[in-house]
Amino acid sequence: MTDSSREFDVVVFGATGFVGALTADYLARHAPAGTRVALAGRSETKLASVRRTLPESAHDWPLIVADADSPSSLDAMAARTRVVCTTVGPYLKYGELVLAATVNAGSDYVDLTGEVPFVRLSIDKFGEQAASNGSRIVHSCGFDSIPSDIGVYLLHRAVEEAGAGEMTDTTLVVKSFKGGVSGGTIDSMRVIAQEAKDPATRRTLLDKHALSTGPGEARLRREGEPSDTKLVPASSVDPSLKGTLAPFVMASHNTRIVRRSNALLDNAYGERFRYSEVMSVGSLPVVSTIAAGAVAGGLGAFLAAMAFTPTRKVLDRILPSPGSGPSEKARETGHFTCDVYTTTTTGKRFSSRVSAKGDPGYKATAVMLGESALTLALDRDKLPNLTGVLTPAAAMGDALVDRLRGAGMTLTAGPVGATTTA
Repeated sequence: MTDSSREFDVVVFGATGFVGALTADYLARHAPAGTRVALAGRSETKLASVRRTLPESAHDWPLIVADADSPSSLDAMAARTRVVCTTVGPYLKYGELVLAATVNAGSDYVDLTGEVPFVRLSIDKFGEQAASNGSRIVHSCGFDSIPSDIGVYLLHRAVEEAGAGEMTDTTLVVKSFKGGVSGGTIDSMRVIAQEAKDPATRRTLLDKHALSTGPGEARLRREGEPSDTKLVPASSVDPSLKGTLAPFVMASHNTRIVRRSNALLDNAYGERFRYSEVMSVGSLPVVSTIAAGAVAGGLGAFLAAMAFTPTRKVLDRILPSPGSGPSEKARETGHFTCDVYTTTTTGKRFSSRVSAKGDPGYKATAVMLGESALTLALDRDKLPNLTGVLTPAAAMGDALVDRLRGAGMTLTAGPVGATTTA
């Protein structure tokens, strides 16, 4: 159902960028008939060029010239649409004015940020105004952090419907992953590495509940959350798993998003809920332990190199640049599978699975971001009664699950060993 008080249902801001263009293409192919979409960016010429590459259904989409450094252009853009869908990052550099314009207009917002300090800024600076204006500001609607956030939400719903108590220790395991690291993600890591030199930002990055509280939110802050960087015996997650599990590179962001969901949902996941993320590197005991150790050491070395100017300059020459991406063939052959395991307060074991075809950071992310924007724009009567700075699970819940399933993603949950779509 569209909102006739706005000219557009969705504006894709950053449509001339690599992921922005992929998102526009996805909407052109899959948005319901009658969905009103516009493309926005700094250059009308480049926007027109992107529009020519899209399916015929998009050839009459309006173009909006808007610049992340121009508040007036952003205000004009946000006032015309129900949802601002932005791929313009790093969000710490380019996101604040877009947020301000969206909240001032009382519009909704989705992005792809994997930057904890940006989400913290969003909560502190815009949370109360967004709630008052009726805006839903939904961060991290791509591979960061929908598999994590929706995977845990599905698990909660399955446990709740089974009457099996509440979740306790809960772990996401990246079972399989094929795809490249996006230039935008690398650019975000560059910015975070620089920002981390500030003691206040560093404290935010290290705080496992950095996003669990906000203005006017009386939320429980728990101790004892698992480490984001340790090696984990697979059997401690679930007896069916073997080998040693490695740290997952995006755990330090995704875990904060999931914990914020639990806070926004009034601690629905349980008093003893604790959450962590790891990745599979094989099931052979010795081999997986060596591989997991190499991953942990390599991750630490990479982050240190990004923070040190001389080594960062070397990495800048070899890593993907912003706006770049893999070939269509590489995007099509990518995939991911994430399984989430929990043990409930009644001793029952449950698991959920979120998986998709397509490069996780590009094709699959375009699906998740596009469907998030459509959920906010078209399914407003199905959304939870929450506004403010939210998460995918808290903002969209079952409505987003339904759309992602309709888009071909696998989302299942139930007792370990069972197959269900709870």
